[in-house]
Amino acid sequence: MQEFIDDVDPIETGEWVEALESVAKNEGSDRAHYILQKLGEKASELGVDAGTSLTTPYRNTITPKNESRMPGDLFMERRIRSFIRWNAMAMVMRANDNADGLGGHISSFSSSATLYDIGFNYFFRGSEGEQEGDLVFFQGHISPGIYSRAYLEGRLTEEQMDNYRREVDGIGLSSYPHPWLMPDFWQFPTVSMGLGPIQAIYQAHVMRYLSARSLIDRGDRKVWAFLGDGECDEPESLGAIALAGRENLENLVFVVNCNLQRLDGPVRGNGKIVQELEGVFRGAGWNVIKCLWGRHWDPLFENDDKGLLIKRMNEVCDGELQNYKANGGAYTREHFFGKYPELLEMVKDLSDDDIMNLNRGGHDPYKVFAAYQSAMDHKGQPTVILAQTVKGYGTGKSGQAKNDTHSMKKVAMDDLKDFRDHHNIPLTDDQLKEVPYYRPSPDSPEMKYMMDRRQKLGGVYPTRRSDFDALEIPPLDTFAAQLKDSGKREMSTQMVLNRVLSTLVKDKSMGERVVPIVPDEARTFGMEGMFRQLGIYTSAGQRYVPHDSDQIMFYKESKTGQILEEGINEAGAMSAWMACATSYSNNDCTMVPFYIYYSMFGFQRIMDLAWAAGDMQARGFLIGATSGRTTLNGEGLQHQDGHSHLMAQMIPNCVSYDPTFGYEMTVIVQDGLKRMFQDKENKFYYITTTTENYAHPGMPVGVEEAIVKGMYVFKEGNDSDMKVQLMGCGAILREVIAAADILRDEYGVESDIWSTTSINEVRRDAQAVARWNMLHPEEEARTSYLEDCLKDRQGPVISSTDYMRAYADQLREYIPRTYKVLGTDGYGRSDTRSKLREFFEVNRYYVTVAALTALAEEGKVERSVVAKAMQKFGINPEKPAPWTV
Repeated sequence: MQEFIDDVDPIETGEWVEALESVAKNEGSDRAHYILQKLGEKASELGVDAGTSLTTPYRNTITPKNESRMPGDLFMERRIRSFIRWNAMAMVMRANDNADGLGGHISSFSSSATLYDIGFNYFFRGSEGEQEGDLVFFQGHISPGIYSRAYLEGRLTEEQMDNYRREVDGIGLSSYPHPWLMPDFWQFPTVSMGLGPIQAIYQAHVMRYLSARSLIDRGDRKVWAFLGDGECDEPESLGAIALAGRENLENLVFVVNCNLQRLDGPVRGNGKIVQELEGVFRGAGWNVIKCLWGRHWDPLFENDDKGLLIKRMNEVCDGELQNYKANGGAYTREHFFGKYPELLEMVKDLSDDDIMNLNRGGHDPYKVFAAYQSAMDHKGQPTVILAQTVKGYGTGKSGQAKNDTHSMKKVAMDDLKDFRDHHNIPLTDDQLKEVPYYRPSPDSPEMKYMMDRRQKLGGVYPTRRSDFDALEIPPLDTFAAQLKDSGKREMSTQMVLNRVLSTLVKDKSMGERVVPIVPDEARTFGMEGMFRQLGIYTSAGQRYVPHDSDQIMFYKESKTGQILEEGINEAGAMSAWMACATSYSNNDCTMVPFYIYYSMFGFQRIMDLAWAAGDMQARGFLIGATSGRTTLNGEGLQHQDGHSHLMAQMIPNCVSYDPTFGYEMTVIVQDGLKRMFQDKENKFYYITTTTENYAHPGMPVGVEEAIVKGMYVFKEGNDSDMKVQLMGCGAILREVIAAADILRDEYGVESDIWSTTSINEVRRDAQAVARWNMLHPEEEARTSYLEDCLKDRQGPVISSTDYMRAYADQLREYIPRTYKVLGTDGYGRSDTRSKLREFFEVNRYYVTVAALTALAEEGKVERSVVAKAMQKFGINPEKPAPWTV
């Protein structure tokens, strides 16, 4: 019978424990769990504080007797792991010898090599079989280890390895996982810490969504996410774990490398990060497996009849756990075991080296295999494995478990020799000076074993599918209703988009591929009509009768729903969009996602995810609804977007548009579908919409191509010596049209009115032409689309938008004439649209004054005309600039 420390009645306690042991042994763990649950309920009834904890003692979750046995050849796998460790280290060291400062990381992979090796040997399935492969989010800093394995497999050459972090000439390897730069290798960009975990959750979520809709056969595919314990402090890392628990994402496995160190020091030097994470994940409904101690500890635990060893492990803080591995066996004997005489007695027959070799769970292949197998077998919950490791494991006294380990780029020669000897790398002392790679012959037992393991798991990994079957895109005339004059009926561009979506989801060839995604604003965007038509996806279905069930547009949830409504969670909704937008690659199932959101809460809030979406070659539509600084009535400073198009311009493969009229929106969407899903361009689209209602004209003949290029003549003025070129887009184009009437009727100034559907695209074309001309000085100069549009047009150019001046100012370099820009710099505020446009100086009167000012500067009108116009329109010249108040 076990004795207990600080137990006033150990005999009674022992009887309770024996009773529980008997139930578990004879009737099973489920019965034991039920009894404990009933006892907890009774304790609550009696007013007894049950002290229920979300954490368990600081030891392995899986006991030795319950461990699944690893079926492979441990010796052979250790040899292969040694080669991989060596080549990963050699690659980083050689890169820094060739060009000091290129960088690279040694210690992160050193701590996690076993975690990855067991996955590659037994669990990570490739896509060469009938079932699609698993999805693995590799921790960004461990990329040298993945390259090293690929080198052994013959997928990478020594030249490529030597060009690690040298990509400009096209033969190098990217510093971290980057699909854009290595499109056939990496699947996900993960080194921006926190983005991997949240993406993994939504990849698993969308995988089940696609399966529920019978678009893919999910089978027993898994999504694996590897992350560091320090990375868990990023809000995105843990921000969506409740979704995974709520949705019972049993296809999701997190592996947290708990080496207890972040970049500069301990993650929780004064606490216990493993226990903290266990409580967080368990509270969110996850299955938690702690893999803390290697098998060399098993005999000590077995002999711990008084519970002192686990007591000591529970009380020691992480800072001390790091000291033990940094300072060696003698230090550990004194400071860990030395607290209790009984513990010292327990290790009296162990040498200091033996104590130093008491391994941690994440470095023990048997323990790691048992944890992974348990995760594979577990049903009904996502699983997190908390694997305790040592940062810089195996790098010697100069690096292991030190605070500066993360930045280590080189290993001292003595440590290098120790590493070689410990891992039996067949290199001489003289050879070590060059830190050469080592790769056995392809017919060696090690290489045959490694390749055989991968063949049984569906081929090499990682690998990325970059091609897909083109979709059949409906022709433009399918949307004929949206191309016509709306007559007296007023509507917003968001409503036009909704009608385009409604047409798309009914299309026989691609309708089922369309995925409307909203955070929690469908009613704001007028999309509630889709609730009943398409249903809102939830894995639980709809277990209640909604109170509005008697209405046409009732709130309908369904296991096969097509809409993804992710709640008040922009990062989650964006991650769901990314999962759908990369499904062509990751699931061999092309989807067409439309994520509709308040534009202010798009790029501004999730820019890092949007950048990653570009990296991973996402395809789909981001819809910035309620866009512009002046179109959102009453909402004010934090809701009004005046800069999202500038942020969209930062992403090289993001194509952005700000349409004003229904036909513009329709042409842009249809062309985007064709470019992304038929022509297979690596683009994604950002389109802004508003909720402002007005009548829409019919599409002029032949403007489709010009709309896509970014500008076209909406209305041409008469020939005149007094003429201006007025540009506008989105919410402000209608103010520009009104200004043209004022200029003509009151000042005799004619205007060509340009709808600049995409200033960003016009700018990119002009940049490309300017670059070509600079690099081809002896050839006939080319002209940009912008130049072609304006070359035969008279007068100064005035551009007005609902965004910061910098947006339209991008064109200044390419307009060699008087150019005036109006925009909405400054913080937003609450008021009516008309008052806001007056405040931000973008209404029709300011457009008129800007045009007259430009003409005055060119000597076409007297400056007094400008002054009188300002007086007439009530423009106060002493009014503070809107960006200053």
